[in-house]
This record gives sequence, structure tokens and C-alpha cells, in this order.
Amino acid sequence: MTLFGSLSERLNHIFSKLTKRGKLTELEIRTAMREVRIALLEADVNIRVAKEFIATVSEKAVGQEVLQSLNPAQQVIKIVNDELIALMGSGNSKLEVSPKPPTVIMMCGLQGAGKTTMCAKLAVQLKKQGKRPLLVACDIYRPAAIDQLKIVGAKAEAEVFERGTQSPPKTAKQAYDYAVRMGFDTVVIDTAGRLHIDEKLMEELEEIKKEVPVNEILLTVDAMTGQDAVNVAETFNARLSITGVILTKLDGDTRGGACLSIKAVTGKPIKFIGVGEKITDLEPFYPDRMASRILGMGDVLSLIEKAQEAVSEQQMKDMERKMRENAFTLTDYLAQFETLKKMGGAGALMSMLPGAGRLKLNEDELDEKRLERTKAIILSMTRRERDNPQIINSSRKRRIAVGSGTSVQEVNALLKQFEQAKELMKRMKGKGKLRLPF
Repeated sequence: MTLFGSLSERLNHIFSKLTKRGKLTELEIRTAMREVRIALLEADVNIRVAKEFIATVSEKAVGQEVLQSLNPAQQVIKIVNDELIALMGSGNSKLEVSPKPPTVIMMCGLQGAGKTTMCAKLAVQLKKQGKRPLLVACDIYRPAAIDQLKIVGAKAEAEVFERGTQSPPKTAKQAYDYAVRMGFDTVVIDTAGRLHIDEKLMEELEEIKKEVPVNEILLTVDAMTGQDAVNVAETFNARLSITGVILTKLDGDTRGGACLSIKAVTGKPIKFIGVGEKITDLEPFYPDRMASRILGMGDVLSLIEKAQEAVSEQQMKDMERKMRENAFTLTDYLAQFETLKKMGGAGALMSMLPGAGRLKLNEDELDEKRLERTKAIILSMTRRERDNPQIINSSRKRRIAVGSGTSVQEVNALLKQFEQAKELMKRMKGKGKLRLPF
């Protein structure tokens, strides 16, 4: 199931009934809005937020301008899209930067939300922007929390500052002074989490806030907990005046309640979303793009950004040259699968394509294990076989199948798929529309 899959499916079903009717009456629109309200509540959207959202959309949708337009259904969908954007925030909310470095970001949240890992993911994002982040270990209560920060920090290639189990506010102050001396421009403080919100936790966070000049207080919450995530955000905001939210595990959230409610309830924006387990699986949050995905319109801008990160301009030129010269080999084909993996895999990319939610794809078509089997088959070939697949006869196929732990049928299927891809490129070249075939 794709991101917000169940909610998207329900909304698409409701709106498809409207588009089939041509002209709409006020009664039909209000009936559809009642169905949308039920869909939002089933998606675990805050009841007050859902009620106000429907009231606003209904008021605009039953206006004369909509009812008398040539395509009222499209007008209604546009209104819903605009209001979804308004609900989640008018635009991308960037991190506050201190006029006098270092910028201090305090990360807080409950245990299990992925806060410590999120510190490292944020460091990766900051490094992409040319920043030099310092991670600070201030969770002295959870067993191995400091070790975990060191491990994920190493993956992010970011230095970790720790002083064992001494007072977290004292460690935060020492880390800040160290960052000033050593020229770090950003300090990311990993604070202690708890299984539940308690007074001692809040007091410690308030002490850290007093000790260092905090620019951002980011709350990490688990999107899959729905309304509980909103309640946690509300409580932390009341005590600490958080500046933003990071939603984790959004890739596993088919409902969307937290994402659609947090901004409306707390008034604080979602700044980042966690969309996977890899250290690079953190994205800036764009309300307009998320609204588009919820309504099944895709997210082409994010798709382009992922492609630009995964493929350099030179690699793109080399690939286009090979396509033009009909020199595309199985080694190049394998490189494209690696690029697909870097971009988040087939499933993640499909969720960004317009109308993808309406496609009834066989699960195997998006199976990441299938991509791994394809890779194993190609790597079991000799260099000569990859460059000249036409020489692969029956005995070679048997050897490749044994070497890759697959079957001759799977080897045959891959070779056929490769030939179809080459044929597709030939046709695209003839039409002057040369593109990577995925």
C-alpha cells in the first residue's frame, strides 16, 4: 500500500462519482462532502479539524461560480486540494538559521519515534546544504542511546559529542562551547525520550533550553500513531513552544491522520518527513506536493529531485549517448536498477506518479526482491556476455542460473525484458524523445 493509500483510494472513489455526473447540484456536493468527512475520520484525522475542513470546502464548493461552471467536479477537487494545502501549511517551512553560528537544533520526542536516528538523517540533510553539523548525546537514560548515536553519526559522517552520564544540560552547554571553538555551524542535540510524557523529562528539556541559545525545537513523532502523535505534539508545544515537527515512518502510514492534523492543532509546521529506514530517507515537507499525492495527482517535482540526486549530469549524457549509438549493454541496464534503488525503489517512485494509485499492479511488479534477483543474474554473467547477450546459449543460461541462485526461466525473462527496453529506446530515439526507460 502506498503513502496514504487508503485515504487516497477513498477520495478518488468519491470524486470519480462527481466527475461522471457533469453538472452538479448543491445536494450532490453536500452528499460528497459528508463522504469525505467520513473518509477523513477513518484516516484518524482530528475530529475538529475534519469538521472545520468540510465546512470550509462545502461553503466554497456550493457557490454559484462552481455550480454554474463548465466542469464543477474539477472545481470541487481544486477547492479540496487548496484547502488540504492550507491545512498542512502554506509552503515548505525551512530551518531557522542563527545569525551568529552555531545554529542550535534541539530534538525531542517519545521513545520509539526514531529520534536518535533522525538526528543523523538531519545531519545528512544539513551536509547536503554545505553545513558542518555536530551531534550531541544528551540521552543518558535509555540503554545504549549514546552508542546508537555514535553508530548512526558515523554513517552520516558527522562528529558526535558526548560526556557519558553527566547532566544533559551541562553536556549541551559544553557541546555548544566546543562547536564555537571548532567551527561547527550547526549543533543537533539528541535529548532523552520517555515511554510517556512526564514532568522530569519536561524539566530537563527546559533546562537545556536555558543553557544554550536554541533556534529550533523539533519534535519527532511517529506518523503511524495517528491521533496519539497529535496529542504528543500538543503537549510538547504547550511546555516547550516547539518550532516544528518531523514525522517518521510516513512510508508505512496509509491513513494520514497525523499529517493532516498536526499543523491545524498545534499551529506548528511539519518541517521534515521520514520515508524509509536508510540514512538518506528524510525529505523536506511540502504541503502542496503532499496534497497532490493524497488526491492521486502524483508528486513529479519530488521525483525529479530524487533523480537529480541519484544521477549526475555526466551519467545522464553518457546514457543518452549509448542509447543513440545503440551501445546500451546489460551492464548499463544493471546501473539503471542501482539508480532505481538509490531513488527509493520502485514502490516509492510509483507513489509519486500521477494516477499511480489507480493502477492495479501485480505485487511482483514492485517487488524489491525481484530487483535483487535481476542484479544477481547480471552479475553472474561474464563481461563478454553482458556486452553481447546474443551469445548466451542454453548452457550459458544454465550456468548463469546456478551462479545467481535463480532459474533458466528467470534468465530468459530478463534477456527478453532487456531486448524490449532496447527496442523501446530505439522507438524513442526515432521520435526525438530520448529518456531513461524507467
